[in-house]
Amino acid sequence: MDTAEISERSRGVALTLSVVTGVFGGHRFYLGRPVSGVAMLLTFGGLGIWYLYDCIVVAAGEMRDGDDRRVRRWGPETVGPAGRLRPGNEVVFEAVDALRDEVADLQERVDFMERMLVEVKERPALPGGVHPEP
Repeated sequence: MDTAEISERSRGVALTLSVVTGVFGGHRFYLGRPVSGVAMLLTFGGLGIWYLYDCIVVAAGEMRDGDDRRVRRWGPETVGPAGRLRPGNEVVFEAVDALRDEVADLQERVDFMERMLVEVKERPALPGGVHPEP
């Protein structure tokens, strides 16, 4: 199956919504199908039959979104169409890179302090336990 035919919406979210708010069509609103969502809302999920059918179809990964693409992926996608990052994710990755740089800098400082402490500890002591000045 071509990845262009697979929705970027989460099957896990859709399944949760279909179980919790399915009789009111909550999952259909999430999937971009507001007309059928209103129909489910007015009929209380087709008196429960439509609700059960949708729960099974979403769990099986055969439900389609408003763009007629199958909702197959369990988690939300971090990569959008054409392999490009979604707009909000770039900020997160920049923050993680900045944090990684700060941790590396802190690690260098700790290593330097450890070397200094070892160097002071290894200096020979003068009589009376006095250490010579560096």
